[in-house]
Amino acid sequence: MGSTLVILEGGAVVPGSCGELVQGTSGGTNFLVSCPVNWYSRVTVRLGASQDDHYPKKRSKTYLAIRKMLDLYGYSGHGVIIDVTSSLPVGKGMASSTADLAAGCFAAAAAMKITPDLNEIAAIALAIEPSDATFFPGIALFDHVRGMLYQDLGKAVPLGIIALDFGGVVDTLAFNNRGDLPSRNSSNESKTRQALELVKAGIARKDPVLLGRGATLSALTNQGILHKPRLEELIDFAMSHGAYGVNVAHSGTVAGVLVPPGRESDTFLVKSIAKHFPALRACYPLRLVGGGPRYTGMIHRRDGEYSEAPAWG
Repeated sequence: MGSTLVILEGGAVVPGSCGELVQGTSGGTNFLVSCPVNWYSRVTVRLGASQDDHYPKKRSKTYLAIRKMLDLYGYSGHGVIIDVTSSLPVGKGMASSTADLAAGCFAAAAAMKITPDLNEIAAIALAIEPSDATFFPGIALFDHVRGMLYQDLGKAVPLGIIALDFGGVVDTLAFNNRGDLPSRNSSNESKTRQALELVKAGIARKDPVLLGRGATLSALTNQGILHKPRLEELIDFAMSHGAYGVNVAHSGTVAGVLVPPGRESDTFLVKSIAKHFPALRACYPLRLVGGGPRYTGMIHRRDGEYSEAPAWG
């Protein structure tokens, strides 16, 4: 490297999700209510004068999002080295792609020493595929297909989530391109509206019982779109064991048992679920958290000297 070479480096962490609290349409417009959890994707981006790019080949969507971000802010001529650390399962409805894409955009922004407009990140993500809303702060209502709706619903309610995976995967792009999806969502709008109002009230009042009722209603309403085997039995079982309700990945495979904080690690409850539902393939103890980047560091190097700017986000 020559002595005049400038290397810019930034890192960011964005949460994944356990499905959604609500999903459907309102007046024909798609929307979801995010369910961010304490399981994160971490992305580091290094920019240099070289035009060579290096990134994990399985993270081509993340690379594309980062390049779009760099183009937007006039860094098209910079090469990029990308590192992604995430164990979020893919194809389960846990926002693994959104977490990667958004963390990449925040990391690139950190390297460029800018605070990005969240609408820009949303536009970049949606240009690649339908997106979750875990990069917005708190709990968000968001049009995950076209970005026509956004509303900050407030801070996360203290809530444990036992995320259950019964196997299989769902292709998000293929699901959202289903020809029958608009009509099925339209026929569900009345119940979806009820579910949304319950979840909104639960967040506003910090009442997990209302939130759980709304999430459960949305999960049941979605059964005609993407059926979850034995969901009704799971809801009955969970409620009889002190849960607030059950949410699902409306376009994925996971379901979440919503419980008081701390009970997500209740060994007896988890073993009881596994015993009664032997098709269970994996179980993850999680908590509801607010969305948005957890950390964005900015590190700038010139001629071998480093300085770190204050973190933001």
